[in-house]
Amino acid sequence: MNGPPGNLDGFTRSPFSHLGKTRDVFRIGSGPAVVVLHEIPGITPTVAAFARRVAEAGFTAVCPVLVGTPGLPFSKRYAARSFASVCISREFNVFVAGKTSPVVTWLRALAQAEHASNGGPGVGVVGMCFSGGFALAMAADPVVIAPVMSQPSLPIVTAWRKGNVTALDCSAGELAELKGRMDEDLELCVVGYRFSGDALVPKQRFARLEQELGDRFVGVTFDSSPGNPNGHPARAHSVLTEHLVESAAADVIALFQRRLRPDSTPSEPGLTPDGN
Repeated sequence: MNGPPGNLDGFTRSPFSHLGKTRDVFRIGSGPAVVVLHEIPGITPTVAAFARRVAEAGFTAVCPVLVGTPGLPFSKRYAARSFASVCISREFNVFVAGKTSPVVTWLRALAQAEHASNGGPGVGVVGMCFSGGFALAMAADPVVIAPVMSQPSLPIVTAWRKGNVTALDCSAGELAELKGRMDEDLELCVVGYRFSGDALVPKQRFARLEQELGDRFVGVTFDSSPGNPNGHPARAHSVLTEHLVESAAADVIALFQRRLRPDSTPSEPGLTPDGN
């Protein structure tokens, strides 16, 4: 097997196969597994930086390659190319509401394998952008005990499909399974992040999650309006990477420590409505 690209120094790379589909997976660290699902356009240096932070906190950061070229920095052209490949792939439901993307079956198998290899009470998952909702669907599996949705962007909102503003890329059956899990695990919650001006993540989507999950959905919106006190750009999108909000990254790590390494942390994360 080939080694990792230069921008992924410190990671190991190996293939993972399930139901005839094989993808490369990059890993770093040790301890209970956290599956870090990259955003468009791929595993960029900022995605890798977040994964390293997860690893430094005492976890195995597991980064499957869903699209793009691992280690390649973000650019608008690269993002457009990756988005086009996602749109034509049958594994991702880009515009379809109320249906889980087929890739989630493979991701669940990966999470189960990583839990078996790395131990701990369960697995954490962070989905970003097009993969944000995958964390929600994956949480129907009992092995996933710390799901985080960062700027969940699917299904894509379009001017000619207004109903998509409240839609989720998760089937009704899997949402019901997650609710059943929450009845049994009183500490299980789903955390979500978005910027207020992000058209890809309408506020109605978070309202729908609150309607479905009640206070078990912890939705945090960061102010990106003109002149906001924290200087978030108007087009801010990537909460944990390109437009990093430090408080959000710290809270995600604290959530993983509380859920995946309960003996190592004395307190719960303090999720905040804004900050750097």
